[in-house]
Amino acid sequence: MTTHLLQETQVLLKRYRIDSYIAEGGMQQVYRATDLAFQRQVAVKVPKNTSAEKRFARSAQVSARITHANVAKTLDYFEIDTRAYLVEELIHGIDLDEALRDKYFYLDPHLGAHFLHLFAKGIAAAHHADVFHRDLKPSNIMIGVDPNMNMVKITDFGIAKMAASVMEEAIEGGEESITSSQTMVGSLPYMAPEMIDDPKTATKPADIWALGAIMYRLISGELPFGSGLRAIPVIMQANLPAKPQFLSKAVQFSTLGDEIWRIIASCLQKDPASRPSADDLVSLCSSLCYSEATRTLATVESVGNRRGRFGFLRDDAGKSIFFHLHSCYGSVPAEGSRVLTATFPGTPYPRAFPVLPLK
Repeated sequence: MTTHLLQETQVLLKRYRIDSYIAEGGMQQVYRATDLAFQRQVAVKVPKNTSAEKRFARSAQVSARITHANVAKTLDYFEIDTRAYLVEELIHGIDLDEALRDKYFYLDPHLGAHFLHLFAKGIAAAHHADVFHRDLKPSNIMIGVDPNMNMVKITDFGIAKMAASVMEEAIEGGEESITSSQTMVGSLPYMAPEMIDDPKTATKPADIWALGAIMYRLISGELPFGSGLRAIPVIMQANLPAKPQFLSKAVQFSTLGDEIWRIIASCLQKDPASRPSADDLVSLCSSLCYSEATRTLATVESVGNRRGRFGFLRDDAGKSIFFHLHSCYGSVPAEGSRVLTATFPGTPYPRAFPVLPLK
C-alpha cells in the first residue's frame, strides 16, 4: 500500500493546497494541487528519497530553463524542513505508458508520425537550452485524452539527473540492485548503450536513442531490445531489431512506414555521434507526408463483406462507415471491437482510413 507523503487539504508555503494524490514513479510522488495565489490547478511533485534532495533542487533549476509547448512547464521550486517540492503545470491527460497498457496496441504510421513530430520538437527545445533528459520513457511523456493526440508533453526533465544517478547506482550494484529499482526496470528498455556503460558521460544523443526505442515500441507494439536483464547485452550489441512486417505490408502504409523506419534506425545507432540531432529529427518530420485528419472512435459492425475485403464501422453518433481491410493497420479488428479512424467523403457511406484496432 502506498504511503502518501502529502495529505489532502494540506497547504504548502501558504500557497499550494493539496487536493488529491495522482500517482508515483520510481523517484517521486505527484499530487494535484491548487495554486491559491493564481487560483489555478498545478502538479506538486515530491521526491520519495530524501537523500536525493540536493540533486532534486539542482535539476529543478535546470528544467526551468525550458519553455516549449511540448515540455511540461516548471512553475516553482521550494523546500520545507529539508524536503523539496517541485511545482509544474497540471497536464490534463494520461502518460504514454498508461495509454499503451490500456488503450493502444500500437500506433499507425500517420498517428505515429504526428506524435514523433511533437516529441522531437520537445526534445529539441530542451537541447537548445543545453538540457538533456537521460530518462526518456513512456511514463515521462503525457498525451491528451483526445483521439487526435494533439497534446504531447515531456515531463520530469527536473529529476532526470537524479534518475540517472539512481540508475548508475543500480548498475554498479549488480543484478539484485537492478531488479529491485523501479526506476531502472522502467527505464532499461529505452536506455542507450552509453547509459549502461557509463551514465555520467551520457548526454543529448542518449535522448535520441530513447526516442528511437520509444517509436519502435509505438509502431510495432513490441520493445526493440526486450525487457529486464536480458535486454542489457542486446542493447550493448545495438543490433537493429527486425522491422515490423505490417509497417510496410499494406501499400497504404508502406511509404510513410519506410520513412519512419529509417528515422528509427538512424536513432538506434550504437555510436552516439552517428545519431541525428533533435533538430535533424524535427526537420525530417517536417518532410513526412502524414495525415492529420480528425480521428473518431467507432465500433466494428461487420467484417468480411463482399468477398472478405470490406467491412462497416459505426461511430458513436450511430453513423455507418465503410472500410477496406487493407486500411487496417496491424491486424483486422474483430466484430464488436473498438477502433480509431478518420473518415472521408464517400457514396453511399463515408470511407474510413486508417483503421487502428484498440484494446
